[in-house]
Amino acid sequence: MNSNGTPNEKFTFTDKDKVEKILSQYPDKKSATLPLLHLAQSEQGYISGTVINTVGGLVDCHPALVMDCVSFYTMFYTKPHGRHIIQVCQTLSCSLNGADDLVDHVQDKYGIKPGETSEDDRFTLMKVECLGSCGTAPVVQINKDYHEDLSPEKFDDLLESLS
Repeated sequence: MNSNGTPNEKFTFTDKDKVEKILSQYPDKKSATLPLLHLAQSEQGYISGTVINTVGGLVDCHPALVMDCVSFYTMFYTKPHGRHIIQVCQTLSCSLNGADDLVDHVQDKYGIKPGETSEDDRFTLMKVECLGSCGTAPVVQINKDYHEDLSPEKFDDLLESLS
């Protein structure tokens, strides 16, 4: 434990030049928190306690402040997830147009609930707020790709096509 009461374990970024470039872009180091978290998640797949400690050290703030950022933003994951992150929009347009049926389908077919990952680490299911595609509801984001106007059949075909 260090003097702040947090573990001394550190995460090592793969590309130290990217870290330095990010830090150099901000006159206040704390402003680099989100870009550093994005970089760490792209390297490790999720934000671990060691990432939080390392980023806190790089931006000169307590790890609890870094964790505040991680817990606020839904794009940061605090545990490993599946190869395909299925985010189903739950706002009114999508809900009225069948988003709940899409969630039920994943739950029934793959045995996972929102927030869970399938046993084969293929899928992680999440319910999310507006994905900004209300006119083509229901919309699902899988990893970084949007899939709009999905019927249960089209959604099932899409899931089957993912390895």
